[in-house]
Amino acid sequence: MSYETIQVERDGPLLTITLNRPDRLNAMPPAMADEIGAALYDLGDARAVLITGAGKGFCSGADLSARGEASALALKGGSHRALQNHYNPMVSHVLRLPVPVICAVNGPAAGVGCSLALAGDFTIAGKSAYFLQAFVNIGLVPDGGSTWLLARAIGRANATRMMMLGEKIGAEQAEAWGLIYKACDDDALMDEARALSLKLANGPTLAYATMKKNIALALDGALPEVLVAEAEGQRIAGASEDAMEGGMAFLQKRKAEFKGK
Repeated sequence: MSYETIQVERDGPLLTITLNRPDRLNAMPPAMADEIGAALYDLGDARAVLITGAGKGFCSGADLSARGEASALALKGGSHRALQNHYNPMVSHVLRLPVPVICAVNGPAAGVGCSLALAGDFTIAGKSAYFLQAFVNIGLVPDGGSTWLLARAIGRANATRMMMLGEKIGAEQAEAWGLIYKACDDDALMDEARALSLKLANGPTLAYATMKKNIALALDGALPEVLVAEAEGQRIAGASEDAMEGGMAFLQKRKAEFKGK
């Protein structure tokens, strides 16, 4: 499949998606959200996904005027339609993906770009990157799942600070808060992100999928539900080829070679 707003590359078990509107700091029109969703739907045999942005930014937010619409008209009704039909499905797809998702954040991650960055299982950012919820400056509210993601990642006080004050949160502050996995030097970002992505892409894929489901359940469910889900997940993972390989590798004192099965 060909894409207009993103680049998609496959390297063995790793799928890399690059947001590709560098002249607009990768501002995201509805079509880009749709293309990201399509690329994820066409996962094939990929066992991990790396998402990043071309140029000097990860994603500067939604772009409802990409088709020449007047911004005021776009905001009146277009933003609601775009969220329901394009941006929310994209974020939901990333969160539900059965393989690890790594987001490498270069430069700004604002608005729905912040949502996308934080929807990953691992978010690694260059030290010059920042995360921003600037909706308050134009009288709007955070969207694209940001309220849910921020409140659970950094708690009520810091989520309120980001949303109501509209402050830029630098990568190192984000790491200190526990908002992201890691902040690193800008020139090391892609090397570190790719190394992490390949490590996960060559890991026990079925076990990762079950972990993701159980973590999501733990955020909203009660302990009895989580205990049942863990036991069921252990039953499924325990019957996998990867679990057998992991056990044999442990007994033989060698590194396991997982196949994602």
